[in-house]
Amino acid sequence: MCHVVKRLLLGLGVNPTVFEVDEPELSSLVDDGGEVQFPAVFVGGKLFGGLERVMATHISGELVPILKDAGALWL
Repeated sequence: MCHVVKRLLLGLGVNPTVFEVDEPELSSLVDDGGEVQFPAVFVGGKLFGGLERVMATHISGELVPILKDAGALWL
């Protein structure tokens, strides 16, 4: 699903910085429920959320203003 978020952001005109996480690093990123939460999207240096939040804000029309306010998108 990381590919979906990356393609969405690129399609909006954002040039995201992407950090790939290798298998050994995954164990340190497991949440309390035993699941790894990826993608972890940061906007303006703050954790924004994962795939569900990105897609929900995009569908509702809120994502572009959030990206503009953070200086990640110039339209």
